[in-house]
Amino acid sequence: MPHAMKGMQVGLFGGSFNPPHAGHGLVAEIAMRRLQLDQLWWMVTPGNPLKSTRELAPLARRIELSEQIAENPRIKVTAFEASHNVRYTADTLALIKARNPGVDFVWIMGADNLRDFHRWQRWRQIATTFPIAVIDRPGATLSFLSSVVAKTFDYARVDEGDAPLLARMKAPAWTFIHGPRSLLSSTALRNGTAKGKS
Repeated sequence: MPHAMKGMQVGLFGGSFNPPHAGHGLVAEIAMRRLQLDQLWWMVTPGNPLKSTRELAPLARRIELSEQIAENPRIKVTAFEASHNVRYTADTLALIKARNPGVDFVWIMGADNLRDFHRWQRWRQIATTFPIAVIDRPGATLSFLSSVVAKTFDYARVDEGDAPLLARMKAPAWTFIHGPRSLLSSTALRNGTAKGKS
């Protein structure tokens, strides 16, 4: 687990990154800038419990490729979940919270994940552990508006203009951040059908 000092604002950006691409890098950079983060932890997971592991590249390879994309020195590529034998985001966040008192974390996710977010194990617990920043992705804006999590936590939505304050807010608190979008997707890259450019 990367080191963060008390008082820091740290973004948590998790995924299987299979493979990582410029779109992920764009989300990380937008989050760093708009949330005014001191660090961003690019967390390469052992595997997504909701996805097949048949096409999953080795963890070491996904870490290596992520490090090539995450050029900002304040972005820390890590795979600590594997060494702690953690599979579910709720458990990861609980572990991070217990080990980092005094650090202000915000969970970062692409808007394309919102549609199925309510299928994640203990998704309500995730939403009440740390504030969440949802970064716009192509074709995901409308699905975000109609998602179960957006409706459930509508009362906790924070204006996008207050994004720099989000990490210090008590969860549940979340915002939707608009910005440049990349058409790249890991699925398309695996299938050899990627057409988009960031």
